[in-house]
Order: sequence, then structure tokens, then C-alpha cells
Amino acid sequence: MDTFDAFRLIDLALRWLHVGGALIWIGHNYANFISRPDFIPFAGEARPADAAGNDFQSRLQREHGTFRWASVVVWLTGLAMLSRNGMLVDAVTLSGAAAPIGVGFWIGTMMVMNLWLVLWPHQKKVLGFVPASHEERVQCSRVTFLSARVNTMLSIPLLFLMMAGGHGLLLG
Repeated sequence: MDTFDAFRLIDLALRWLHVGGALIWIGHNYANFISRPDFIPFAGEARPADAAGNDFQSRLQREHGTFRWASVVVWLTGLAMLSRNGMLVDAVTLSGAAAPIGVGFWIGTMMVMNLWLVLWPHQKKVLGFVPASHEERVQCSRVTFLSARVNTMLSIPLLFLMMAGGHGLLLG
């Protein structure tokens, strides 16, 4: 295998990890948005921590761990692909032809920060992973509801911008 083939394999692996992680991360957002609104209640009633049993709690922890770490994989592989293609500085500074993917990069960065710094600390209390009073869990359920919805809505322009740069949309 020559150097050219090795670089192409690395690029292919980064792209597959990026897309696969995005499917897990964004797919989890959409699944919760459509099919499981009871985890983040509208009325503010938090589910009791022990209502579902230990098996359910362990599966829930695994699911949320996979979801959270998929966001990191997506962000890091996106950064690596931009760097490998010599577009990182232009994307981060929203310059030239890299501006659309750069806007997507910044939206994705906000989504990762929202997930790890806002949603997850509150969600741990709602789901009973961390002890919290009923009142605190009710407050946290509203924060997680809104935070998750923000990420779901931000994923729409993010996905468009991820595709736009590779399909000829030039803003600069």
C-alpha cells in the first residue's frame, strides 16, 4: 500500500466515523423528540428515580453514554477532516469557500457544549443517576426538555451546511 492509499483510507475512516457518530447523536435527538417525550415531561413531573428498576437504569445509562460520546466523535472527526483538507482555519474564521462548513462547525460546537455543559448535568438528576429532590428534578426536567429541543432544531441547519460545502454551495 502506498502513501496515497493510506491517506485515502484515513479520510474514508474519518468520514465513516463522522457520519456514523452523527447518526447516533442526531438520531437519538430525533427519537426523543418524536417517540419518547415522557422522559422529559411537558408538565414538569419528574419520573421517580427507582420507578423503572435497576435494569432499566443501566440500559438508560448505556444509551445516554453512547449518545454523549457519539457527539465527541462527530466533533473530533469533523475537526480532523477539516484539518486534513487544509480548511480548518478558513472554516473556523468563516472565510471563503469554507464558510458554509464553518457555520456548521460552530453550530456543532454549540450543540456539543449544550449537550455536555447544560443538558447532561440536568438530565442526570431527571433520570435518577444523581440524587436530587423532587423539586430539583422538576426544574431540571424543563431545562433538559428545552436544551434537547434546541439541539434537535440546530441539527437541521447543521446537516444542511455539512452537505452544502461538498455540493457546491459557496457563500464567500
